[in-house]
Amino acid sequence: METVGRTAPAGRWIAEAVRAAPPETVAALVPARFPAYARVFHPAVRYAGDDDVFVRWDEVAAANGTTPHRLMQWPGVTGSWDHVSEADQPGLWNDAPAEGHLVEHVARELAGVLAGQTGTPGECWFGWDDGGAADLPRLRLPRVDLLLVRGPVQRAAVNFAPEPREQSAALWWPADRAWCVVTDPALMSTYVGAGVDAVDALLATRLEVAPALPGDPVPPDSDPVNPVEPR
Repeated sequence: METVGRTAPAGRWIAEAVRAAPPETVAALVPARFPAYARVFHPAVRYAGDDDVFVRWDEVAAANGTTPHRLMQWPGVTGSWDHVSEADQPGLWNDAPAEGHLVEHVARELAGVLAGQTGTPGECWFGWDDGGAADLPRLRLPRVDLLLVRGPVQRAAVNFAPEPREQSAALWWPADRAWCVVTDPALMSTYVGAGVDAVDALLATRLEVAPALPGDPVPPDSDPVNPVEPR
């Protein structure tokens, strides 16, 4: 893994695009330059003895009598803001979807699909928030400053934080800019901008994925079908 030079120019095209986009939208996370977009829902977790069972949002919605749809948000499908942080629903899920972190098996499958959708799978950029620990150049985005490193697409499934913490890359893209993946630190979903074939391939995986648009709202209180009281 190689750290970029001090000016960190590699992600400037992303920073410029997202700064110009309407706030709190997909385009404020992923540049609005791709033919298609996808939303990858982070799974919840249910404890089963010593094993973790990953739970889809549409399963949670069905159990709560709410409606699954591509713009759904976790407070809406569970019916309560309490379910964002502390309260669980025993027998259904115990840990809410991770905010700002793409769990390893989801990142691995996502990277496996996207590896075939770029001409430079061995040369990708990864941005992650190291809390400013390293005195190195930053990619400064509206919501976070990221340290950039370079490596093959498979590094998307690597833990970027010191043990025992777990932290996926917040941003990754290949050198040919065929796609871009963003996991915002405050959100329970990851967004992908890519070609139509790449998004179709993601929709065909076992992951919980929905099509997205650059103008889609992303805040947790933006569910238009399953509204919740203001937080």
